[in-house]
Amino acid sequence: MAGIDQRIGMKLSELETPTLLLDRGACERNLLRMASFFKDRSSKLRPHFKNHKCVTLAKKQIAAGAVGMTCAKLAEAEVLVEHGFDDVLIANQVVGKIKTQRLAKLAKRARISVAIDCMEHAVAISQSAVEESSTVNLLVEVDIGMGRCGVQPGDAALELVRNIVKLPNIRFAGLQAYEGHLVNVLDREERTLRAQAAMQLAIETRDLIQSVGYKVFCISGCSSSTYDSTGALDGVDEIQAGTYATMDKQYKKLIPEFEIALSVLVRVISRPVAHKAVIDVGVKGAGCEFGLPGIRDFPDVEIPFFLAEEHCVINQCPDWQVGQLLHFIPTHACTTCNLHREILVYENDIVVEVWPIEASGKLT
Repeated sequence: MAGIDQRIGMKLSELETPTLLLDRGACERNLLRMASFFKDRSSKLRPHFKNHKCVTLAKKQIAAGAVGMTCAKLAEAEVLVEHGFDDVLIANQVVGKIKTQRLAKLAKRARISVAIDCMEHAVAISQSAVEESSTVNLLVEVDIGMGRCGVQPGDAALELVRNIVKLPNIRFAGLQAYEGHLVNVLDREERTLRAQAAMQLAIETRDLIQSVGYKVFCISGCSSSTYDSTGALDGVDEIQAGTYATMDKQYKKLIPEFEIALSVLVRVISRPVAHKAVIDVGVKGAGCEFGLPGIRDFPDVEIPFFLAEEHCVINQCPDWQVGQLLHFIPTHACTTCNLHREILVYENDIVVEVWPIEASGKLT
């Protein structure tokens, strides 16, 4: 039996760096805020596991009122089911015989739903489900403007539904629609108007499909930055918000009512010249797809260069000393969590828990 992690009870200043951290109080307030928004609404929260990939945090989201979990990958869903989750949506296409077999096997252990956008997807999943004597729920993904996966709204989606309902061992469960091309629009009013107009295409598609007799049990989609816009539309049933639990620098610009709970604890490892500092983290420790990270408590410090694997160089830095601790705030929490294998939870600068990130690196 494993003993108590020796880092529990340590001060943050005693930790090795870089280390992924989570502010317990901030995270809990984020969970409560999002859960409270959906408490008395017809739409329900189905958080996106890809944000943190941590089973302990996912369980806290369910305990706060979420109806199930969303995943980006089949391997993430397998991790969740292995840990007792019984309702999981894979908001992505699952392609290839080995994967459809895994999917069909998983559907014998839990309610599994998956996105499709063509008959090839549906036929392959149906065949594997027949072989495993399981049933897989299918959500037809509708492209409402992102230009990634998805069948076109309207007649094209209806035609796909007409064909998949004939297949054995699958169940047509509804539609998936993601306004991902709009979630980073900074102006909140503009984001709301454009996101609602995009999601309306999915709602109209639902109405069309139901007008000819097919039941559309749900529309699932949306994000943390559109939880209160598309998430409040009549006809939208599930909200796949993810980043709200941890937050990051980019989402803080979009939904400032949520708190940044995630950071990477780092140290100054060099002061080669008076104006310059080198930090012990690079792209292997903090996601930066949405721009350069920030530094907590030093909002005016700009990071001009963040492309090295293990280093970050800061020019015009304050009078930091070698060994000084800093909290890096990533611009993208999802890819940051995927780079780490555990997250240290702290309160009042003391480590109180250590949570494994069971699905980090799960890409299949």
